[in-house]
Amino acid sequence: MPNQDLNGKNGYEDVAVGMGIGRVGAAAEKRWYEGVTPYMWLVLAIGSLGWVFDIFEGQIFVASMKEAMPALLPAGTLEGNVDFYNNIAMAAFLVGGALGGVLFGMISDRIGRTTTMILTILMYSLFTCVTAFSQTWWQMILLRFLVALGTGGEWAVASAMIAEVFPPQARARSLGIFHASSVVGTYLAVLAGAFIVGNPALGANAWRWAFVIGAVPAVLTLWIRWKLREPEQWVEAHRRSQSDTAERAGRIADLFAPDLRKNTVLGLILATVGLATFWGVHVYGRDLLRAIVERSYLEAAAGSGLSAKGVLSSVSGSIKRWEMLGMFLVTTGGGLGLLSFGPLCERLGRRATFLLFQAGGLLSALIVFQGMARVSAGTLCWMLPLFGFMTLGLHAGYAIYFPELFPTRLRGTGGGFCFNGGRFLAASILIVRGWMRSEQGLGLSLESTASILSLLWLVGILVLSAAPETKGRALPE
Repeated sequence: MPNQDLNGKNGYEDVAVGMGIGRVGAAAEKRWYEGVTPYMWLVLAIGSLGWVFDIFEGQIFVASMKEAMPALLPAGTLEGNVDFYNNIAMAAFLVGGALGGVLFGMISDRIGRTTTMILTILMYSLFTCVTAFSQTWWQMILLRFLVALGTGGEWAVASAMIAEVFPPQARARSLGIFHASSVVGTYLAVLAGAFIVGNPALGANAWRWAFVIGAVPAVLTLWIRWKLREPEQWVEAHRRSQSDTAERAGRIADLFAPDLRKNTVLGLILATVGLATFWGVHVYGRDLLRAIVERSYLEAAAGSGLSAKGVLSSVSGSIKRWEMLGMFLVTTGGGLGLLSFGPLCERLGRRATFLLFQAGGLLSALIVFQGMARVSAGTLCWMLPLFGFMTLGLHAGYAIYFPELFPTRLRGTGGGFCFNGGRFLAASILIVRGWMRSEQGLGLSLESTASILSLLWLVGILVLSAAPETKGRALPE
């Protein structure tokens, strides 16, 4: 008999993992979805819907901030100051998401996944709807913070639950599908931006109706309460925590115990790099297309005697549709990247796939912002899906990788801390980004700002050398 360690691993298993065979044994030869039950698919569907609306609640502000924030600021506020307040609102959203992810991740480890998921969805639905009634800029920012408390928590809970319910051979792909469902939320925000926010028939307050839609996800909680039960792995861990103080669940201090400290720090750095480049680079793909379209309209109107503001105002609806097209193209490419991450990391391993996407993100960003800033709008449209594929695809890795780094009693806490701690640290990038572009700061162009911030992917590439490979390993108990 081979020797066994305290985690139940044996010598044969370690040799298999070292050879890349993994612990799933014969299961690795089956198709990944064989043995997945209808209930498992239901868990994935409900978790994904929660994530879809989670993303919608975040992206609806991105789709409407050029209309919403000016309506809440004093008349005559300069455009540069509008961008400043929008950056503060997005920073508040990231900070709220960080706190919510850690808080609700801890709560889910203690009281259960299903109850906590209900709490998070109710929270982000309620406060998104209330945002429609904002009267001042500070109310908008406060409500973005409260919405984010719920959105940050939902990801941590849902990713932990799906990881615990699905069998090992299906875990990476199911979590990849879960995270990829985020693109549907962005699509909904794009539609709301194009047909509600950008609809002249709805008047200057059209953006408020886009936030009213945020109440819809509350209905999902009824389905959760009716259909979902706690994962058996969590039930067993909860039972142990009641009788053994060393097995107590949801303590942040335990993430920095000697056996978990390295995983925690690595996860936090990877998430910070991904989220900082999302807000500092990825979202600029849409803005670059808008800038190119605005320039083309101004060039066409040269010599007409109209002011630049007058020209752009006369074609604001068309510009908004181009902006939303850019958001759609980047998101579509990103969705394909998210769906690809799971199969790739099953073939290449977690570390190699992270390396591929981070190097690809850096390269594609430099091509777009340094090589394509002066091309036509139509030409850029061909590149934006590839740009989105590389810059967003690696985010699926967080849903796949983080649950594999922590034991059950700390899975929600650990995943929430890493992913949402990354949100908190990435919030500073929004302030830096605003300073880099403002006249009071460096006064850099959109292209230069995005190119410089894309270098953050080099940090993610460097830390991968110390990251553990979890391909083929069972979830730690």
